[in-house]
Amino acid sequence: MFMLRNVGKLIFGSGTQEALIELPQGQLYLVRPLSPKGYSELIFKDSAIRIRRTNQDFHYQLVVQRVFEEGEAELIADEEGEDAEIDALAAERDEKTFLLDEALRFRVESREGGETVFAWRDLSGDNGDLYEFVCDTQVPTAQVEQFVQVAKQCQYERKYRKPHTTASDEDYQQFEFHDENPIPPASPLHSPVLARSIESVDDMYAKKTAANTGAKREPLAAAAAASLPEPEPEAESEPELEPELEPETKGSGQSKAPEPDSAPEPLEIYASLPAELHLFDPQPGHFELIDDSVIATVSEVGQWQYWLQIESKERSWVGTSVVPEFNPVFDFEYLSFVFNHFSSDGTARSWLLRFKDQPTLEKFQEAIMQAIWERLNETKWAKVQEKEREYVLDAFGDLNMEDAPPLEEEEEEEEEEGHEEEEDAGIRSDDYESEEDEEADEEKTGGDINSQLAVGYKHDRSFVVRGSKIGVFSHTADNRLKFNTNISRVTTPGGKLMSPKKVMLHSEDRDLIIQNGVDANKLYRMDIEYGKVVDEWKVHDDIPVVTFAPENKFAQMTSEQTFLGVSSNALYRVDPRLSGNKLVDTDMKQYASKNDFSALATTEKGYIAVASNKGDIRLFDRLGIRAKTQLPALGDPIIGMDVSADGRWILGTTKNYILLVDAQQKGGKNDGKLGFEKGFAADSKPRPRRLALTPEHVAQVYHETGKPVSFTPAKFNAGEGAEEKSIITATGPYIVEWDLKKLLRGVKTPYKIKRYQDEVKADDFKFGSDKNVIVALPNEVNMVAKQSLRKPTRESIMGDLRLSGGRRSSGRISNSQSGRYKLGRDDIVNSPY
Repeated sequence: MFMLRNVGKLIFGSGTQEALIELPQGQLYLVRPLSPKGYSELIFKDSAIRIRRTNQDFHYQLVVQRVFEEGEAELIADEEGEDAEIDALAAERDEKTFLLDEALRFRVESREGGETVFAWRDLSGDNGDLYEFVCDTQVPTAQVEQFVQVAKQCQYERKYRKPHTTASDEDYQQFEFHDENPIPPASPLHSPVLARSIESVDDMYAKKTAANTGAKREPLAAAAAASLPEPEPEAESEPELEPELEPETKGSGQSKAPEPDSAPEPLEIYASLPAELHLFDPQPGHFELIDDSVIATVSEVGQWQYWLQIESKERSWVGTSVVPEFNPVFDFEYLSFVFNHFSSDGTARSWLLRFKDQPTLEKFQEAIMQAIWERLNETKWAKVQEKEREYVLDAFGDLNMEDAPPLEEEEEEEEEEGHEEEEDAGIRSDDYESEEDEEADEEKTGGDINSQLAVGYKHDRSFVVRGSKIGVFSHTADNRLKFNTNISRVTTPGGKLMSPKKVMLHSEDRDLIIQNGVDANKLYRMDIEYGKVVDEWKVHDDIPVVTFAPENKFAQMTSEQTFLGVSSNALYRVDPRLSGNKLVDTDMKQYASKNDFSALATTEKGYIAVASNKGDIRLFDRLGIRAKTQLPALGDPIIGMDVSADGRWILGTTKNYILLVDAQQKGGKNDGKLGFEKGFAADSKPRPRRLALTPEHVAQVYHETGKPVSFTPAKFNAGEGAEEKSIITATGPYIVEWDLKKLLRGVKTPYKIKRYQDEVKADDFKFGSDKNVIVALPNEVNMVAKQSLRKPTRESIMGDLRLSGGRRSSGRISNSQSGRYKLGRDDIVNSPY
């Protein structure tokens, strides 16, 4: 008799994850027909295979779980102990889980003797590596056929994001993968000699090639070749797997693209330029050429309204308003422009235009940026000074920062890649909600989720806002979170329930400054040890608080009582010790016009950076005076600000990108001075760096989530005397971390990611280190080791969707070498240019 080990304790076990179908008996192999590591490895001698749901719509898992003989599980448990962490590791070791995606190329083959084999690609392995599940001969054929049909249904749902009941038999045929090479024998018993094993596999490939003689294959994208391993025999016998399509049907994207919206009558044409048009194909993950000769036209079509039309002689391909939300990305190395678009049928697509040379791309870039800038600022581009126009365009170019450190050996990265698996130390929010509190507030909160995060500087604690509750967590010595207490009802001193809109730790982490969404002119002080709001402060009768920040970067480490605030057109100091209104009139700089201030940050010396919804940034060395420096507006609203402790680096976060600015002056009489201290000369404004995901990653994220990139406020790692090395932010379910040194060297993809199943609501580094990040999900709080973030590949962007409400996720680090997932010359297939 066989059994599954610790079914009730498996972190990723059944529980809320429903198994759609299961085959109870078989063997799991990892077959490496082209690898010197060895031909075949038996993973599980006895195992079961199943398909199960995840908590995310239209996403399913292919799961193979080890089966134990009766008594074996108890024996292993006695040897290992019953500790929960060991149970978690055992669960990971005894179960292999794969996101059931078309990229796996999941297929079935029946052999002589009644043997049935399932095979799918090892996306994290070497070229040609396969997982093979050899079914027990006693498994009925009808059950195997049903398993294969369910697998097709799940792949259909993931690909098209709709129920499989809408699919036809023809739709399912695309998941049969007849163009794949024959499945090699799994068992080493069938191929005792390594050389013979490889030779026999080569023979099979040769037969497949012969069958396709005369077919000409389009070059695959480098990203696809990297993330979807294929056998690599000698060049003269390369298998022809993809015949070139006829011109009238060339590119599967042609049939996918609906008729575009009709173009409005143009008032003025900003640019009309020739290009190639490519459409992102999520399977296998590259931009596919669909028309090698189109005209891309950017025009003004109404008051502050602009249009992009892409058409060839034969047909129109794309028609869309030019808006920041379509997430424009320029790649000057490969002369490309990528944007996202929701068509009239509601389908999200990512398009790429590739131009013949850099001058042509620059003309197109200026036309797009002019349209977006004019739309956001409602001001004509021609009225802007030339230096400011250059600043805006520089921000969207591929620029290397000045004074970049020399290229060093990637020892640190290699060391990180070699680390063993790290786990999140996660706590679900229901752990700090008592039933009594939940029942009492159920009607009022309406199912609240985590919304904000405040990380302590003085003491190792974090505070998470959830509706009218605040969860308090301590950081343990082994870098985990420990739930301390729950402040279950945040009320005003008068007893009125409120939901904090913004919070800030203050006065040696003893107080929490709170802004309620009801009255913008008031702030509240919560005594954290007491767990109550004890003071209500009227800042000013006529000047509201848009946001607030510490007096200096590490002020909360001290007993400093004052802090800074901004309204839409004023920057001021707040002193809670004043009687009556708390705004210090003598320390206020108010502007006659509405500057629409939106964010601020301070340095260790107390220098101040203030940003606006117009996208400009002002730098002050103190309050009450004019800004020493004003950096021009890019047009996108800035939703978050951070500054390095020494004031050298400034971070401004917009929805679609993050702006990194070097505030140190180069040359001239103010050489070495910061923009906070002395103004930049008109012709020496700093050249900004725009941090964004690369075009193909934007496209893959868009495909995975159905939403464009939308960053949370980016932050440097912080600590007294600590060097800023990393930048952390999030978009949708992804944590993204940039390496500052790689950014300054101009590395093409200087960031790593980690995918969660739920949207990341807030994130920040643990104080004093860049090694650990605290992440607030809608119903969970995690501390994740930075080393568990992975290089952005198709596999890591798809993510490991095994989370089922467990208390931690695996955070596995892959040793895969299949991660060349940046836009390369071969990523734009069959390009005349």
